[in-house]
Amino acid sequence: MPSAGYLPRERKNKLKKNNFIEKTILSFTAFVREAVFSEEIAARRGFLQEFNAGIKAFSFFSVIICALFLRNEQLLIALYALCLALTAASNINTVFFLKRTLLFIPFFTFLVVLPSISALFTPGDALWPAQICGINLSITRQGIDGAVLIMTRVTVSVSFVILLSLTTRHFELLKALKGFGIPAIFVMTAGMCYRYIFLLAELIERTFLAVKSRTGGLIKAAHGRKITAWNMAMLWRRSYTLNENVYAAMLSRGFSGEPVALNSKGAGDYIRLAVFITVSVLFLAADFLLRGHGA
Repeated sequence: MPSAGYLPRERKNKLKKNNFIEKTILSFTAFVREAVFSEEIAARRGFLQEFNAGIKAFSFFSVIICALFLRNEQLLIALYALCLALTAASNINTVFFLKRTLLFIPFFTFLVVLPSISALFTPGDALWPAQICGINLSITRQGIDGAVLIMTRVTVSVSFVILLSLTTRHFELLKALKGFGIPAIFVMTAGMCYRYIFLLAELIERTFLAVKSRTGGLIKAAHGRKITAWNMAMLWRRSYTLNENVYAAMLSRGFSGEPVALNSKGAGDYIRLAVFITVSVLFLAADFLLRGHGA
């Protein structure tokens, strides 16, 4: 069999297309496995894992609102330090958490706020004078301060959101949305869809490997369309059968249209909620005092 370097151009293009499809499928399954790993983190014993999902969501919501109103970078850094402390107390690897929060979020936020550092959008004291075609594009101190403030706010807010998702099972987190006025039927449907995403990913991976093992990875377009259509039909048939079986199982177990939460709220959960709200209020009060002192 000739090596890949001596394959005709058409066969090389087919191999590239197949590699693209394979990489896409494997990336999708890897993403699902990462979600499963997050579920394993939520199942560990830790400080935040012991919270009731609804109480935890309200607690983090209060902290995120606090971060959005803070104007002092030092207080925002202190709030981020609190997030890291909660991460360590929840039995989460700090390096793993930093990779998820500091690699991409600040970069994309910087791209968004980059135009605001120029005098064209934020007039002020010029640190780096520059004019292009008569347009003042000088970088101002006020623009840099505003950009740093926005980046810090976004980093802190998203870090708390990621920490919430890591320490809470996704189905419990969806049920906690009922406390924010989300209809119960939507929460239940979203939770079931999330569960069966894993089954779908496994079926896609197995189907692709089965087709690849029987065709060698190189098939004609017409034959490939037939295989794809047949597998789509079989997947629809299996999904419909599974839907009927799951619904029958739910009815046999007393399902009446209202999902039941397994975790109940205790006095300790309300104490934790009060602590989080108190911390948020203290940070806002400190920010107000620092601004008044600066004025």
